[in-house]
Amino acid sequence: MFRYYFQLGIRSLRRNPMLTALMVVTLAVGVAASMATFTVLYVMSGDPIPHKSDRLFVPRLDNAPLTGYAEGDEPSDQMTYQDATNLLASGQGIRRTAVYGTNAGIESGRPDLPPFLANGIAPTRDFFAMFEVPMLYGSVWSVADETARKDVIVLSRELSEKIFGTTNPVGKTVRFEDTEWQIVGVADKWNPLPRYYRLINGSGGGFTGSEEYFLPFQTAVRHEMGNSGNNNCSGEGPKEPGYQGWLKSECDWIQFWFEGKTAADQARLKEFLVAYVTDQKKLGRFPRPVNVRMENVMEWMKHLGVVSADAKLSTWLAFGFLLVCLVNTVGLLLAKFSARAGEVGVRRALGATKNEIFRQFLTEAAVIGLVGGLIGLLLSFGGLWLISMQSEEMAVLAKMDWAMLALTVSLSIIASILAGLLPTWRACQVTPALQLKTQ
Repeated sequence: MFRYYFQLGIRSLRRNPMLTALMVVTLAVGVAASMATFTVLYVMSGDPIPHKSDRLFVPRLDNAPLTGYAEGDEPSDQMTYQDATNLLASGQGIRRTAVYGTNAGIESGRPDLPPFLANGIAPTRDFFAMFEVPMLYGSVWSVADETARKDVIVLSRELSEKIFGTTNPVGKTVRFEDTEWQIVGVADKWNPLPRYYRLINGSGGGFTGSEEYFLPFQTAVRHEMGNSGNNNCSGEGPKEPGYQGWLKSECDWIQFWFEGKTAADQARLKEFLVAYVTDQKKLGRFPRPVNVRMENVMEWMKHLGVVSADAKLSTWLAFGFLLVCLVNTVGLLLAKFSARAGEVGVRRALGATKNEIFRQFLTEAAVIGLVGGLIGLLLSFGGLWLISMQSEEMAVLAKMDWAMLALTVSLSIIASILAGLLPTWRACQVTPALQLKTQ
């Protein structure tokens, strides 16, 4: 029976093409506007590592001076070198990593490729397992390499192919910082969005930039490599000159992560932080009252406002526009179905029940939604293209996956069915005797 009603719906589209086109376009525009903005919000707010986001934690400590203190102040988003090295040695969690950004002018050794600037990070080896960085060639550096602070490096696939082509470069060297760095591995394509592992960076946010190389954390410190990101010095800043004074200071510039065995480790690790700060107070540090945070991936992203208020507002406004389109569609369907009162009267007189009339007209509304959804899908791609033209960050966000494709069509069909409920109900109330008398 559904097939028959579907065929009737197709025929109905051709019966009054102008009115049908107006309904389809109204619905398509509303769906396109709402889905284009919702797709951006979906990418921004999605869980970047859903199977373990509740087990990856960012610790935050308030090491600022007592001057200017106000109750309710948030702890720093980054960490000092002193605290990072202490937490790395603490043995807490099943893995730990400290991360900071670097950049360097790399010498390829090729006459056709002059020195160029590359951006990367200096983490500990646990970083690769914590954030599931895939390897194309070789492996991450060993514990022995990390302990000895050796000059080893893991290249990204993009940087490796830029210098060495598609050959395996493991065992070869690249030169920068007046040093030959031995390549121990090449990471395969890996660029999670947002860049939750390093939201505070020098690339402009959580949706731009990528890591071109990875250096051991302590090796980068040995070479006195600066941080290509945010550096925050509370109070007087470094009390001693030079890089060693920077390391001993209360300036925070390192991002730190713990990985727990279960989500329950979040509370236990927070208790450890409280104990750690209490012990450090005895050494004359942390003058403020104990104030710590331990946030998982989604809490961390929320804290840093990865999903902007403007993105949320735009999405609500777009769905509000869809609601206006639905109201207009209801009016058009009322006009369309009311004009067919005579047809309904004849069908009722021939034995059709109200339920059969209801299913027929609702199927017709769904057909309009299907056509509107397909056109809305094309318009959504156009809307995303316009959004992507605004900035590099928007170009990364304005991409629709299969889930959004299916949701776009489904939303249009559901919206048209909802819009068709009132007109269909009104059509079912036609009295056959009255209609037949007027024929």
